[in-house]
Amino acid sequence: MFTDRVVVSLRAGKGGNGVVAWRREKYIPKGGPTGGNGGFGGSVIIESCDQIPSLDYYRNRRLMKAENGAQGGPNQRQGRRGQPLILKVPLGTLVKDRETNEILHDFEISGERFEICKGGKGGLGNAFFKSSTNQAPNKCTPGKPGQEHEVELELKLIADVGLVGFPNAGKSTLINTLARGRAKVGAYPFTTLFPNLGFIEKPNLDRIWLADIPGIIKGASADRGLGLEFLRHIERTKLILYLLDASGIDGRNPADDFEVLRSELSSYSDEIKNRPFLVVLNKIDDDASKEHIEAFFTRFPQLKGEALQISAIIEEGFEELKSTLCKIL
Repeated sequence: MFTDRVVVSLRAGKGGNGVVAWRREKYIPKGGPTGGNGGFGGSVIIESCDQIPSLDYYRNRRLMKAENGAQGGPNQRQGRRGQPLILKVPLGTLVKDRETNEILHDFEISGERFEICKGGKGGLGNAFFKSSTNQAPNKCTPGKPGQEHEVELELKLIADVGLVGFPNAGKSTLINTLARGRAKVGAYPFTTLFPNLGFIEKPNLDRIWLADIPGIIKGASADRGLGLEFLRHIERTKLILYLLDASGIDGRNPADDFEVLRSELSSYSDEIKNRPFLVVLNKIDDDASKEHIEAFFTRFPQLKGEALQISAIIEEGFEELKSTLCKIL
């Protein structure tokens, strides 16, 4: 199961208590206070990692705590600091305050760290209170509690290209063959249940990351079907690739599909509406595709010469598609 949104309560460690202790040694008639301070509690730190695909690890974890600091010891020994709790999340994760919905941090770089809860300060031992007027203090202080925070972790995939299309348009096949993905495919209409990532490698070894955005159907912007569950993953993409089924095998035609997809993305966000896009007509190996492609360009003449025609199953038109993506990005 792909998890891209979770709510977790985070708690830093409590500081260790200070202690009351006395120096008692032979031949030393007057000892003194030697109680040490408690150690700091462990902090809660969130770290981004480009090797983690989703938030599945946190799906059934509601409270996560760092280690408490140890109490002080005699002979002014400082208590051990509590171990921090380091939570690793995928790139593109937003950390939001659960109550206010304020974005506390946005992870865009791998290895980035954010301290969300600071550990509590350790208490003071009685040695701290010794003074010229108080040679034998008999008090210490407890450690302070660590910070607590209830946050929502929301994943928005970071990709250069977002593949948008109806179920059975061939997005999974395209990302598997063109971009080294591992998406499930089948010879029947179904929608992918989670986004898939793949990449195209440029001659200079840079990568163009592609994300298959599932669940986009008519009414998706109104939360129909998977709806808003995956539409947000398209917000970070630089280019939208509309993949249209030119075969009409499911009783649809590419012109209607394109109109619906554009309408759904426009309803979801004005910013996405104005984002650069590329139209790709798939399944041109099918006999019925020629008629549907002609009808598409009749309805959208401005796209003639710009829309690409491919067959993902036999990898026809892939070189032109790769070079076009490299040129645009």
